[in-house]
Amino acid sequence: MTQHSNPYTSVTENVHRVIGHLKGAKDGPTIVFFGGIHGNEPAGVIALKQVFEKLQGSKESLHGEFIGLTGNLKALKEGVRFIDEDLNRIWLPNQLEAQKEISKTLNAEEEEMVELHSLIEQIINGLSPPFYFIDLHTTSGETEPFIVMNDSLLNRSFTSNYPLPAILGIEEYLTGALLSHINEMGHVAFGFESGQHSDEKAIVNAFHFIEYTLGLVGFIPMEKVDLKGIRAKLQQNSEAPHRFFEIYYQHLIQKGTSFKMLPGFVNFQSVPKGMSIAMNGNGLIKTDKRRQIFMPLYQDKGYEGFYFIRRIPLFYLWLSKYLRKLKVDGWLSYLPGVRWASSKKEALILDKRIARFFAKSFFHLLGYRAREMDETQLLLKNRERNSKTAFYKNAPWRK
Repeated sequence: MTQHSNPYTSVTENVHRVIGHLKGAKDGPTIVFFGGIHGNEPAGVIALKQVFEKLQGSKESLHGEFIGLTGNLKALKEGVRFIDEDLNRIWLPNQLEAQKEISKTLNAEEEEMVELHSLIEQIINGLSPPFYFIDLHTTSGETEPFIVMNDSLLNRSFTSNYPLPAILGIEEYLTGALLSHINEMGHVAFGFESGQHSDEKAIVNAFHFIEYTLGLVGFIPMEKVDLKGIRAKLQQNSEAPHRFFEIYYQHLIQKGTSFKMLPGFVNFQSVPKGMSIAMNGNGLIKTDKRRQIFMPLYQDKGYEGFYFIRRIPLFYLWLSKYLRKLKVDGWLSYLPGVRWASSKKEALILDKRIARFFAKSFFHLLGYRAREMDETQLLLKNRERNSKTAFYKNAPWRK
């Protein structure tokens, strides 16, 4: 019997910041993939290497530029999620600004962020739009492939081309994510979770996903039948419905407290009322009613224990699309306790005393997601006003 080597065993060998960079002979989009933003998630790095190897020698037929970047080099070489802090939680304005302070001592992940930030700026300022930024991840628990993204119409429109479930609203629960930073610049940016960390299927899923994306945006010219064939390969490992879901609850693990997810839970699993799903210092954590579980934590590092999600009705998606296109949110500042954060109108500030009279779903409908500013105020952010929709007007996936 032929013995196959495990692709994960050599992932740390010859890993560089730039996994690959292919420039086609013809003009086209710029597609950037990130792999290994978390060092214990090497599947994306391996899949990107495989795609670049496959495309070598195809320059004359390619349109645009395809770039693969490694995220956390130090953590990847150690095989850990991060060294000092989570690289996908530090893309905040104050930390980005701190890069300019030459005298400041940077920790391991801040050094990684400085290098990545510089490369992203070079790409956006020096290469041609439209831009697509995609972050490849895997999960600690068993999962089928899915997409996770900030809620903008541009992201929704593009990701609806994939035969995969898509999760909206992650930005309301995670601060400092790389993709949120890029989304705020107005470009298509989202994450793809290809499977469980050490499962070889995660590499296969990521490979098909990358290849399908390159065909979808026109970097690799493909006949419709060929694109459909890759789409079918991507779909065959996903039994979860091709629908949009939203996160509505996060179980946050406080620093210094214990948490253990009970075994056997998987993404999109429906859990009945009264079932024990995890343990902490206070005992068992049970569901108070039927819930759909998402991203159960089965690793040592991380502060997000699990999430609850629900399917978004198609009518709600349609309504939010047209309300946003009509820019109804322009009237929100006339409501009591609501004001624009600045003259740029990129965010709203809401008085918490007033907030209790408004359902979160009302603001979600208009594209706003809330984060606490302080004890009295909420910051509501909307990425629609920054979306560079015109860049994507003639993209092949829109036809």
